Formats: sequence, structure tokens, C-alpha cells
Amino acid sequence: MSINVELHCHTNQSSDSLMTIAQLFKACEKQQIHKVAITDHNSIKAAQTAVREYPHIFIIGEEIMTKQGEILAYFMREEIPGGYNAKEILPELHAQGVFISVSHPFDRYRKGHWLEANLLQILDQIDAIETFNSRCLLNQDNRKASSFAKQHHLLETIGSDAHTPREVGKSYLRMPDFQDAESFKIALQDAKSYPRLSAPWFHLFSLYAKWKKRPK
Repeated sequence: MSINVELHCHTNQSSDSLMTIAQLFKACEKQQIHKVAITDHNSIKAAQTAVREYPHIFIIGEEIMTKQGEILAYFMREEIPGGYNAKEILPELHAQGVFISVSHPFDRYRKGHWLEANLLQILDQIDAIETFNSRCLLNQDNRKASSFAKQHHLLETIGSDAHTPREVGKSYLRMPDFQDAESFKIALQDAKSYPRLSAPWFHLFSLYAKWKKRPK
């Protein structure tokens, strides 16, 4: 059985999103997304709540900001704080048995992008590269990520990087069903990608979310 999978979504637990778990769930139903990873910035709190409420749909993920760039981790059990060197947190992620990808590695406009030299230093400690991110302003940055993954024989993930309900399912994978990090890794080898870029103005929603959450 094949399912549609969204691997990069944020909720209002992230500083730059106002989307609730209920809104995300409804968006998944509308877009026929069968499983979705909640990957809030440096937090798994909303993902844990979502899994308790909808255990067959949500995956506990986290987008972790390291000093070198952002990492996507799936099937998390314990939250990993941001701000550390990637080489410090990767062993902790491995101890949890998670699946590790790298967020929008070459998006030149993203704070969490990677220098290629730093990425090369952790190749033996990651499972995949996010080779298409719908929020990349320049698709050539996605193409560079895809070429890098192929050159180094890494699996590829894609994601909408949705911060609003309208972005959910913009980019998704059609792949065999899975239950955990190990079966996900196997299923990913047979995944088919359906990537689409989001309109640049979706970034304005994130700016508005940050403004709305600013200290009064």
C-alpha cells in the first residue's frame, strides 16, 4: 500500500507559524496526505501532542538549528535543543534511533543553510538530504541539493516546509507505508516525488507570526 507523506511542517509551536494541530490535521485530510512529520524549530512538544491525538497520521520530528545549519530528525523520542555544533548532537540523535536529513542545505537566503565543506564533514552520520523545499526562493538551490545527494549516494527527502494550512502537501512523497525510522528508510528507497514551489509571499505569513508573537 502506497501513501502520501509530507515531511516538513511547522505548527504554532514554532515562532514563525500560527498553524494549530487541528488546522494541520484538516489540511492533511483536504490534500489527502496520509502521514505528516511535524518538524517545529528546536521543539517536539506539538508533535508529541499531535501523535497522542492522531497516532496514525503524525510523526514526531524536529528541525534543529545547529551552528553549521539546520537538521531534520524524524521519529524523535526526546527533544534536542538548538545552538550546538552538529557533531555534538548527531550522536544523541543516533542514540534515539532517528532518521536524519538536512534541511534546505543550499538555500542561500535561509539562515539555516549549510556550507558544503561543513556538510561533507557529517556525510557518514546522516541518512538523507532534503533535495526539494517548497519555500526555497530559487529552485537552483534545490537542484544543487539534489545533485549533492546523488553524488554522495544519499537518500532524498522533500517537503513543503509548511507554516500555513494552504502550504500543506505542496511537496510530498508517494511511498510504501512505514511504522518507524527503520521501515521509513527502506520505504524511502521506493518513493516518488511530487515537488512544487510555494509562492514567495508565503514567507510574509511567517513574518506576521513572528510579529504577532513578539513580546508586548
